[in-house]
Amino acid sequence: MDSGEIRRVWLPLVLIVVVLAWFFRALGGPRTVLQWIGLGIAAIGLAGIFLSRYTLGRSFSVRAKATALATTGIYSRIRNPIYVSGVIFWIGMAIILSRPYLLLLLVILIPIQMRRARTEARVLEERFGEEYREYRRKTWF
Repeated sequence: MDSGEIRRVWLPLVLIVVVLAWFFRALGGPRTVLQWIGLGIAAIGLAGIFLSRYTLGRSFSVRAKATALATTGIYSRIRNPIYVSGVIFWIGMAIILSRPYLLLLLVILIPIQMRRARTEARVLEERFGEEYREYRRKTWF
């Protein structure tokens, strides 16, 4: 583990976990079973985001570029685990806050993520050709 990996992956993970724990604690009052379930769902979403980010390593970028084809770990099952995990995290947060109307934001978020996934797929297919097409056949979203 190098200092770049610590800055890119582990420091943000620790920071977000601390913020999520603080946020959950700051809600005040007794927690409902549903809020605890929401915390578990949000934690699963966060874990997926950071596991995906860790697996990508230096290949991670905000804009679609094809430096390497990630096909191991969580990427061996899901082509876009950061997007899927982000949706899971948001569902957990809506449950924690007991605000089901926040799920309506998924109506905006999911199409945006699908468009980004299509753009990334096009870039990866141009760069990796048949290798990417085979990978795509074996994985979900």
